[in-house]
Amino acid sequence: MTATSTDEESRRSYWTQQLELGFNMVQQLLAFPVSECNERFASIPEAAKAAGVEMLFSTSKIAGNLDRVYSIRESLVADVIAIGAEMNRRGWVIKIEDGFRSLQMQSSLVRKPEVFDSILQKCIWESGGEIPSVEFVFRRAMVMVANIPKVGTHMSASAIDISVFQRDGREVWRGGPYLEMSERTPMRSPYISETELRNRLEITEVMESHGFMHFPYEFWHYNKGDAGAHILTGNPAPARYGAVNWGSLHNTVTAVTDPLNPLNPLPAIEIEIAAAMNRRR
Repeated sequence: MTATSTDEESRRSYWTQQLELGFNMVQQLLAFPVSECNERFASIPEAAKAAGVEMLFSTSKIAGNLDRVYSIRESLVADVIAIGAEMNRRGWVIKIEDGFRSLQMQSSLVRKPEVFDSILQKCIWESGGEIPSVEFVFRRAMVMVANIPKVGTHMSASAIDISVFQRDGREVWRGGPYLEMSERTPMRSPYISETELRNRLEITEVMESHGFMHFPYEFWHYNKGDAGAHILTGNPAPARYGAVNWGSLHNTVTAVTDPLNPLNPLPAIEIEIAAAMNRRR
């Protein structure tokens, strides 16, 4: 076996290990108690402007014509502003890549061609070039893009995805761009440089000093007050935030009726696999 093929096998083995650990955490999330508090939402951009904190916000769409929503639970916004201010003092500017996602937004994101193609490509790579089963892709999608409401903390309005930039516009590089899906994606991936790992950990230190815990399998995702944060901090108490429906007109918040119901069930995933295979051709 050549050095190149040995490295490929090592990367594939690491990726499988991390995705299986992520799937184990998904099972914990599905079982964790949630006592939804129905706390209202607040706007991060409005709070940043009022506080004079320099922040950036992604202008890309979730999928199709769906705009990103930069609102989260109102009691968490002050923490995000404090994080932004601390980063400003370091000469950094936090970029909020994403905030709350409705069930429609999350469901569309799973099926977004660029996202689903990446998921399927990694599944094929992990399977040694073979077309994986629908069940296998479904399993991986639960970890890589939260195909079940209770698992996805964006649907709880308790999570933000972030990038960080220097004031001169250079990104504080973490070994890959936002939404990188590879063996470099886990926070402590061995396939990034020491500098890239240091950048990740310094950013995480700032985030976690304000209670936003990092999701171990995505270097850009942080959340607070939900089942994921409770699991990561060893807090057995029911989480305050679960998957919700948000009425933006009157800022109403109601718990999702069936948070365990997949957004894209197996038949839908099967259709997406066929569409992705057609795009590959």
